[in-house]
Amino acid sequence: MFPTRRAATAALASTLLVTLAACGADGGDDSDSGTQAAAGSSKAELTVLAASSLTDVFKHAGAVYEKEHPGTKVTFSFAGSQELAAQVRQGAPADALVTADTKTMDGLKADTGTPVVIARNRLVIATGKGNPEKIEGLDDLADTGLKVVLAAPEVPVGRYSRQILDARKITVKPVSEEPNVRAVLSKVELGEADAGMVYRTDAAAATGKVDAVAIPDGQNAIASYPAATLKESKHSAAATAFVKWLSSAEARKILTDAGFEKP
Repeated sequence: MFPTRRAATAALASTLLVTLAACGADGGDDSDSGTQAAAGSSKAELTVLAASSLTDVFKHAGAVYEKEHPGTKVTFSFAGSQELAAQVRQGAPADALVTADTKTMDGLKADTGTPVVIARNRLVIATGKGNPEKIEGLDDLADTGLKVVLAAPEVPVGRYSRQILDARKITVKPVSEEPNVRAVLSKVELGEADAGMVYRTDAAAATGKVDAVAIPDGQNAIASYPAATLKESKHSAAATAFVKWLSSAEARKILTDAGFEKP
């Protein structure tokens, strides 16, 4: 006995509904998973180890980068370059590194990608506001009546400071040796030292709190800032993109506006 036309039509409709529902469910899952995968691939939380002297400018640069790269968050960890190097060797989880000298970066070749210099800097003598001790130049730092603070010798700015002083045969006995340039600046700001040797950009960031005595170019040292990805990064593509951006015209303008020199 053959089925009636109405029964056959109902059966066909039921079959089509089941098939369409199955296809719709599969298609929906594929679309959602594809969207989630794409979203996941565009998101990254980057940790960047950076020299203390980059504190102010990198906070600004990071905000600009995040705005232009939705889904990417950049967190900075600032310290003396020698401290950052120790963290890398100890396996601290991070994605990129920016030091205040090439020597420190060169010592980490096994842990980093190829570094690129993104900026340069010079040193000045930071004094108390109004320069109460009337310091005019490097020779004045030899006065034993002055309380002079320097960064420790293993810190890039400390090494640059001694390089400058040694070239002029100036003997300085610092009242303290600090772990990074910001600590040197803080000592001068707080009046715990009469003078300290810091980067020009750090003194500029503390305008109104300290004065800066320029060091002539012929007596000065040039600090280079190399940036590199870390091989242990879990976000290598995003880290590579950020390090590349640091050499862009936009990032360079942010750095030069803050007083850094072009590489």
